[in-house]
Order: sequence, then structure tokens, then C-alpha cells
Amino acid sequence: MKTVTIPTFALLATLCISCMAQDKKQQQNDFPVQKTDEEWRAELTPEEYHILREKGTERAFTGKYWHNTAKGTYYCAGCGEALFSSDTKYKSGSGWPSFWQPVDEHNIKVVMDTSYNMVREEIVCARCGGHLGHRFNDGPQPTGMRYCINSAALDFKEEEKK
Repeated sequence: MKTVTIPTFALLATLCISCMAQDKKQQQNDFPVQKTDEEWRAELTPEEYHILREKGTERAFTGKYWHNTAKGTYYCAGCGEALFSSDTKYKSGSGWPSFWQPVDEHNIKVVMDTSYNMVREEIVCARCGGHLGHRFNDGPQPTGMRYCINSAALDFKEEEKK
């Protein structure tokens, strides 16, 4: 059996971290809206930044839209991309706004999330790469999907009343 010395281990760890950073940078370059970290921080509130750019999560039952019943469209708080319609919003009991389908499948991307020793489907904005939430297969028909989204990742525009 070959012994790995501390310097060799340190070199391997450094290479691994470097590869992960480069992979993350490549993933961020896959989106049409490109901004520096400083630009994102200047444009977003601290909570929006934490959720959209650092993949944070707001506490259940605290977001501004989890109980919103108005008719309208939900947009990405980072770039303004249309994401979900109130017509597909439903009460999931999870404490976050939940939808059974996006406005357009092309407006979101599904990314495998293995954080916290779980395997989940992360939902990101296809335009800016902002973290929105997660998708689960326990939603209502016709899709059977639950898009569980952070309120702070969304802006809502109410339909004009006729």
C-alpha cells in the first residue's frame, strides 16, 4: 500500500478545490446575464443576494409570497425573467410559494443538488443562474411536480383589474 504524504495530499486538495472553482465559474458563464459579485450585491437586498447568489433559503412561512393569492406573474428578482403564473400556484403546506409548472420550461434550469447529504433538483433562473428553490415530484396533477420557490427570489406583478 502506498502512503500519501502531507505535501502530496495538500497538492491534491488544492487541485481539487481549483477544479471545483473552475467548474463553478464555467457554470456561471452558461447564463446570458453576467454580472460581477459587486454588481449583484449593489442591485439585490442582502436576503435576495443570499438566496439567489449563495443558494440560501428563507425560513418556511416567512416569505412575502407564500400566502399571496393575487392573480399575476412571478418574475426572477435578479433579472426580471418571467418564471411562474398565479394560475399554477397552489397551497402545498410547505411554507414556500409552490407551483405545479413554470410559465415556460425554457425560463428555468434544473440542476442536481447534492448538498446536505441529499439528492434534490435545484431550480435556477435560465437567464441569470439565480437559485430559486427546488423541484419535487409530489405536486398536483396535471404535472405531479412541486416547484418550491423562495419568495425573496421572486418579484410579483399583479394583473390589472378589468
